[in-house]
Amino acid sequence: MMFYVYSFSFGCFCLALSLNLFQILRCSEPSDRILALDTMFVNSIALMILYGLVNGTEVFFEAALIMAMLGFISTVAYTRFLLRGNIIE
Repeated sequence: MMFYVYSFSFGCFCLALSLNLFQILRCSEPSDRILALDTMFVNSIALMILYGLVNGTEVFFEAALIMAMLGFISTVAYTRFLLRGNIIE
């Protein structure tokens, strides 16, 4: 039973990642691209956690935590660059 749940979850998150990639390629405004990229980070974090659950290892949880921190920092850096033109003042 859990095999079907994991397969369905992987399928949904992979579909969400592909739709985010399509949104990045289709949008013309940088703010929409930044939002889609941040959503891609969230979906990839969910995929890593799900993969860790399937394999029963804790390494993927730590990697997902590091990826979450990097995703937040990159989103803030992109928006600061978009609004002010530089990242570090």
